[in-house]
Amino acid sequence: MKVETSVVTTKGQLVIPARLRRRFGIKKGTMVTFVEDDGRIIVQPVTREFTRGLRGSLKGEPSALAALLEERKRERTL
Repeated sequence: MKVETSVVTTKGQLVIPARLRRRFGIKKGTMVTFVEDDGRIIVQPVTREFTRGLRGSLKGEPSALAALLEERKRERTL
């Protein structure tokens, strides 16, 4: 594991080192997500490869659509 450091600006901005930008395909306009996990912050670039990797991950039970429809049905009875 290689360690890279950067400094946060007064505006809360952070520079991602060039080596990491190249490796993970981060370009101008690339969206990133921040995940808090056990006292750590994980920065995940939302690239085309990342979204392709998510395909099919929500299949199976419970169905999000079924849960949404059930919740709407419950709200109508209130």
